[in-house]
Amino acid sequence: MASSSAMPVTHGEKPEKFSGLDFKRWQQKMLFYLTTLNLAKFLSEDSPSKNGEDEAVVEAWNKSDFLCKNYILNGLDNTLYNVYSPMKTAKELWESLDKKYKAEDAGLKKFIVGRFLEYKMVDSKTVVSQVQEFQLILHDIMSEGMSLSESF
Repeated sequence: MASSSAMPVTHGEKPEKFSGLDFKRWQQKMLFYLTTLNLAKFLSEDSPSKNGEDEAVVEAWNKSDFLCKNYILNGLDNTLYNVYSPMKTAKELWESLDKKYKAEDAGLKKFIVGRFLEYKMVDSKTVVSQVQEFQLILHDIMSEGMSLSESF
C-alpha cells in the first residue's frame, strides 16, 4: 500500500565556493540554487518603499533579501566574503560581482580569440597533437558562448 505522506521538496545542491575563477559557471549554479529556494527575484528587485507599502510586506521583503544575500556570501571564498559582505542588498551584491567578474570574462574571451588567431602549425610537433591543441582552442571558444562559421 502506497504511503499518502508528501515527499519532501529538496533544494538544489549548494554550489561550491567561488574563489574568483570561472565566474559564469558559479553564477549559473548559484542562480539555480537561489531559484530552488524561491529567492532569485531578490537579485533584480529593489526594496519596497516604506511609505507606500504595508510594514509587514517591507519586513518580509527585508528578511528574504537578507537570506538571499547571505546564501550568496556563503557561496564565496573567505577572502571574497570579506570584500563583498558590506553590500546592503542581494541585488547590490549580485550586480557588483557581475560587474567585476563579467569584465574579467571579457578579457578571457579576448585571450582565447588571440590564441585562435595566432595559432600556427610547426614542424617540430606531430600533426595529431597540433590538431588536438587546435580543438581545445575551439572548445574554449564555444564554451565562452562564441561561435565560428562552418565555412571558416
